[in-house]
Amino acid sequence: MTTRIDRRFAKLRAEGRPALVTYFMGGDPDYATSLSIMKALPKAGSDVIELGMPFSDPMADGPAIQAAGLRALKAGQTLAKTLAMAAEFRKGDDETPIVMMGYYNPIYIYGVERFLADARAAGVDGLIVVDLPPEMDGELCIPAVEAGINFIRLATPTTDDRRLPKVLENTSGFVYYVSMTGITGAALADTAKVEEAVKRIKGHTGLPVCVGFGVKTAEQARAIGASADGVVVGTAIVNAVANALGPDGKAAADPAEAVSALVDGLARGVRAARLQPAS
Repeated sequence: MTTRIDRRFAKLRAEGRPALVTYFMGGDPDYATSLSIMKALPKAGSDVIELGMPFSDPMADGPAIQAAGLRALKAGQTLAKTLAMAAEFRKGDDETPIVMMGYYNPIYIYGVERFLADARAAGVDGLIVVDLPPEMDGELCIPAVEAGINFIRLATPTTDDRRLPKVLENTSGFVYYVSMTGITGAALADTAKVEEAVKRIKGHTGLPVCVGFGVKTAEQARAIGASADGVVVGTAIVNAVANALGPDGKAAADPAEAVSALVDGLARGVRAARLQPAS
């Protein structure tokens, strides 16, 4: 199968530059505002969109993304509404890849077969489900791939060469390298160590390797993009949304404008990482 993710990374390889992968929380601070943020991302320079599925117990997420998820749930966001957001986005953009990211519990409750059918119909291209290890690939990963949806796996600094082949076994689309141990939104990892890790992962797979956790500025994006196939930014975007809200949780400024300004700068950094076309 060839997905929008595969086509986007092939296009970027031809351009000789890494991807900017942007995460935001579906439904934060409300459905309409969140949809406007999603629509603004490609115009600001995002190459791949990660659409967060809010969950009440996000154990791998730092305080900023936890708070975003709670805001979304409080505003009435559900998995069905998150799928509807993807479908609404697709009406105006049939090219930008959408990766839904979150936890297995809401999908399990929704029903795996129903979820995959609805995700496919909504134009979702990939899934990142952080609490499903490779040993549970039969639960969701293999059915997703059979449904034509990439299943993107996380690798971390503790994923050694013995474990990596198992992690990569059914992975498709790209590999998401979490550049440090701990929760999202922590400090930026050492770029030399990131480069070494990316090379090690590429020794096991031909898939693109995208690096995330801690990227907040254009310069950081450029530095990470010098060795990775993609730079993932999440917490900084979620914080831009939060900073546009008043004490009552309602928008005091336009969150989509705040996110666009941030992503525009990050995109400039990513595009400066490699200026020479691939040979």
